[in-house]
Amino acid sequence: MTSKNLGRASLAALPFVLALLIDLTLYAVIADRLPDRLAVHFDAGGSADGHTSLTAYLLYTLPTPLVLGALWAFVAVKGKLHGRAHQWLIGGGFAVAAFLGYLLIAVLFVNVDVPDGGSAGFPLWHIAVALGVAALAGVLGLPLSRLVPPPEEDPRDRDPAARERIALADGEVAAWGRGIGAWWAPVAVLVLLAAGVAVGREQSWFIGVPLILLALVTGTFCRPHVTVDRRGLTVSGLLPRPRVRVPLERMEAADSRPVNALAEYGGWGYRIRPDRSGVITRSGEAIVVSLTSGREFAVTVGDSATGAALLNTLLDRRRAGR
Repeated sequence: MTSKNLGRASLAALPFVLALLIDLTLYAVIADRLPDRLAVHFDAGGSADGHTSLTAYLLYTLPTPLVLGALWAFVAVKGKLHGRAHQWLIGGGFAVAAFLGYLLIAVLFVNVDVPDGGSAGFPLWHIAVALGVAALAGVLGLPLSRLVPPPEEDPRDRDPAARERIALADGEVAAWGRGIGAWWAPVAVLVLLAAGVAVGREQSWFIGVPLILLALVTGTFCRPHVTVDRRGLTVSGLLPRPRVRVPLERMEAADSRPVNALAEYGGWGYRIRPDRSGVITRSGEAIVVSLTSGREFAVTVGDSATGAALLNTLLDRRRAGR
C-alpha cells in the first residue's frame, strides 16, 4: 500500500477507532457500577425487552466499529472517489461513527447502578441527540478530508475523439443489445416474497403487501436487457416499465472499462452516488457514459466495448446533425 493510500485508509477508519476507544474507556470507568445483565434492546416506549451479559456486550462492541472502519478504509482506497464524493465519504464516516458511538455509550449509562437490567429504560431523546451528534461530527469531518489527497483522476484519455467508433455508412441504422444476468435477483425475489407473506400472515398485510409488490417489481429485472440505439442507452426488464434510459442529448461520450460493484458503487442493483449512478449487477466490464452534468452512468454488461463504440458513433452523428 502506498503512503497516499495508507493516509486515506487511516483517515477513513479514524472516527470508528476513536468511537471504539471512547466507548471502551467509559466502560472501564463504570464497569463496577454495571449489572451482570445489560439491557441492550428497548421497545418503542423505551422499556428494556432484550438483555445480554457484559462479555457479550464487549464481543459485540469490539467488532462492529472495526468492521465498519475497515469497510470505510476499503472504499476510500479502492472506490475511485474524487472531489465531493471523497469529502462525503470521510464526512459520512465521522457521522456514522458518532451515531453508533453515542448509542453504545448511552446504552451503558442507562444501565449504571441498575440492580437488574430489566428495570433499565432508554429515553427516546437519546435518538435525537445521537442524530445531532452525527450531524455535527459529519460537518467537522468534511474539512478533515483535505488532510489527505483524494484518489487521482483516471488517467485514461478523456478526449472524445480518441474513443472507439463503429463505422456506419450515411443513412445506415444500427442498434446493439445484450442481456445481463443477475444471479442475486431471483434470490432477492424469493426472500422478499417469503418475507411479505410471513409478515402479512403474522403481523399485518399493510406491511406485507408492499414487500410482495417489491418482489414482483424485482422479478421483472431478473434478467435486465441493455439496448443502444438512436434514442440512447436503455436498461429494461421483462416489462416496458420500469426502465432506465439515458438519451443521447444528456451524453458527452462513452467508455468501456471494468468497475468494482462494492468499492465504486457500494453494492448491487440501481446505485446512486455523489458523482455517479448505474445499474450494477456484478463487478466487471461496463459501459460508462460521461454525462453533460459532469456525472457518470454505468451499466455492467458483456461486450461493453461494442456498445460504447456505437454510442460514440451515434453521438458524432447527433453533433453533426445527421
